[in-house]
Amino acid sequence: MNISESGSYTEPVSDFILLGFPCSREIQIVLFTVFSIIYLLTLMGNGAIICAVCWDQRLHTPMYILLGNFAFLEIWYVNSTVPNTLINFLSETKAISFTGCFLQLYFFFSMGSTECFFLSAMAFDRYLAICRPLHYATIMTGPHCFNLVISCWVCGFLWYLVPVILISQMPFCGSNIIDHFVCDSGPLLTLSCAPAPMSRLTSYTLSSLIILLSFLFILISYALVLLAVFRLPSASSQHKAFSTCGSHLAVVLLFYGTIMVMHVSPGSSHSTLMPKIMTLFYAMVTPLFNPLIYSLRNNEMKNALWKFLEMFTMSLKFFGSRARRSME
Repeated sequence: MNISESGSYTEPVSDFILLGFPCSREIQIVLFTVFSIIYLLTLMGNGAIICAVCWDQRLHTPMYILLGNFAFLEIWYVNSTVPNTLINFLSETKAISFTGCFLQLYFFFSMGSTECFFLSAMAFDRYLAICRPLHYATIMTGPHCFNLVISCWVCGFLWYLVPVILISQMPFCGSNIIDHFVCDSGPLLTLSCAPAPMSRLTSYTLSSLIILLSFLFILISYALVLLAVFRLPSASSQHKAFSTCGSHLAVVLLFYGTIMVMHVSPGSSHSTLMPKIMTLFYAMVTPLFNPLIYSLRNNEMKNALWKFLEMFTMSLKFFGSRARRSME
């Protein structure tokens, strides 16, 4: 039992209510349909990239290995929030358990941190390939690439562990209503019965550090890449280098533009709708666009995807004909 400021006893919070997008039942069904389509397209697009990288021997290079891991990360990124959001559209209670809320918080922020590390690693890979082409093969060897991938995953999942533990240990004995469609650190901190300046400072500092430091690293990497590209002798070489890096830069701008508004700018300036829109954008929209950006701007990836689709279509026809023969 906990004691509130008025002196009355209150039960500790055992679950939270995610308000999501309050609207009529008809609009809830429409949103459920739209979100489901985006979710399925995201899974299919990123899944196709993973299959193309795994099955095409020409894509077994550090750049595409990082891209395959990035696509795998995007699948789990949307899985950390979207399925529960879809359930809430159809639910009357819109409740999530205390444990489930903090598990979602941990995985959502861990996936976001891992994405920052992977975008930095991909920028470093492009820097080496364009600015240090003679040393690229000796630096980005198979074991080094494997260690880089593992480091991104491990660092991403360790980065936000302490803030999640600190927030989960705070007393929650009042309102359990979160005006969001995901369990975010900001709304949870405001629901605590007791002030927690250390938890708030730790959460804000670690979020800002991973975003700003990784973004600064990417900017420096691409500034050096641009200088190297301008020194290339032919226009065709410059165009090839720009096209290789253009897709990555587009993803960086999409992702960092929204998370900086949410987690670096002061939270007091946000309206109640702004956090939902920003979170919706970097949690659902960017994972949907990433496979499109990479496949449309990269000829090797487009050829590998077409090859994968042809193999997939042939497999469906083969198994379909076998099923028909067995029925006969």
